[in-house]
Amino acid sequence: MTARSFEQVLASRRMCRDFLDRPVPSDLLEPVLHAAFRGPAAGNTAALDLVVLRDERVARYWDLTLPDGPARERFPWPGLLRAPVLVVPVVDPAAYVARYSEPDKARTGLGSDTGAWPVPYWWVDGGAAVMAMLLAAEAAGLGALLFGQFGHEPAVAAELGIPDGRRTLGTVALGWPAPEGRAPSSSARRGRPDPAERVHLDRW
Repeated sequence: MTARSFEQVLASRRMCRDFLDRPVPSDLLEPVLHAAFRGPAAGNTAALDLVVLRDERVARYWDLTLPDGPARERFPWPGLLRAPVLVVPVVDPAAYVARYSEPDKARTGLGSDTGAWPVPYWWVDGGAAVMAMLLAAEAAGLGALLFGQFGHEPAVAAELGIPDGRRTLGTVALGWPAPEGRAPSSSARRGRPDPAERVHLDRW
């Protein structure tokens, strides 16, 4: 594969909803997973975990969240179910509270409870981790899609043995994109904002 610049990777990244039924070798998958831990973390808080599902665990995930029946039959992206890898990023809000109760951070007042955080940085840092994975997948020639669990979060957490108090950010599907796997969704057809209209220099 020809090496691409960061600008090329960023410009070509698209969500993929149609995958080939083809496994992803470990030597390609591991750098994508490891990229998640290169993102920023407030207070250098180690509060991110990844639950990686393959083979029958992928099938079990879909049986839990999209069981056989009318809903699966109507599902508009059946090729998504062929993704060979699903990654569930998990954040730990309590770890941020504990970190900011330590002596070097206590003066912030964020170490009392999660409600003290005007901006919950477990979501900010978790989002950065997911974006790092998406870019690493694109650079590796893989397709990727971040999608929400919504009302399925408690069931997914229970099925995967995720400890109480942790929160999942959604699910990232990874695999080899089918030829039309990156076709734009209805949301993507809205286009991207013009930076010239959204970048405010010096003040709004």
